Amino acid sequence: MIHDNVEFDLYFIRHGESQSNITPGIAAGVNFDAPMTDRGHQQAEAAGERLGKEGVKFDRIYSSSLVRAVQTTEGVLKGMGIADAEFTRVDEIIEKQTPGWRGKLAKDVMPTEVRLLMAEKGKYFKAADGETMRWVERRASNWLEDEILYNEDWYEKSGNHTIAIVSHGDTMRALFHYIMGIDNRLAMRTDIFNCSISRFRFGKYGWSVGTINDSSHTLHLGDIVRDDQIVQGGLGV
Repeated sequence: MIHDNVEFDLYFIRHGESQSNITPGIAAGVNFDAPMTDRGHQQAEAAGERLGKEGVKFDRIYSSSLVRAVQTTEGVLKGMGIADAEFTRVDEIIEKQTPGWRGKLAKDVMPTEVRLLMAEKGKYFKAADGETMRWVERRASNWLEDEILYNEDWYEKSGNHTIAIVSHGDTMRALFHYIMGIDNRLAMRTDIFNCSISRFRFGKYGWSVGTINDSSHTLHLGDIVRDDQIVQGGLGV
């Protein structure tokens, strides 16, 4: 078996609170590359402080190329006390894109008939000129397999490899659907809080689940903002 001597401990971290997250009722953020809020920066550093206290050391760190994910990665590294650590920006794990819905109210672009179609088609629903969740899953999971899981360079480094992947709500839901094979409706109802940590392991026996949506490190910052309180219909921004 190709993974007899190699195991990956993967930490998926959602970005901190962004400017789009605090705009209520919109279907998609006006600025698809929205930066973080001050609270988002605090969340990122809190996540890093927690990882540092737990003694986590990353062999490789990847971030979505969008600014809120890059800022989160920088904050996490600062909180861990390794602010100068290098990380790789990845286009394939950016958030689901729906340009035609940017800045528009959810109630206007998602009337009852559209919501029914979303429920019926699930991950194959395509809004306006945007991506389907299946497309997001495909681009993100193909990258995950090519860069990490089936990358022959890793096979030469036996042992456990700890990797951080900083991404977005819907992108992470798509990846969790790929990893766990759960029903698409359950995947879309899974909360992914800002700067939450979800941990999975991949090795000779395949995938195992550690934690999903653990955001206990941000509780001291106040109430956690849920996706469906910001964007009706559960679309991550």
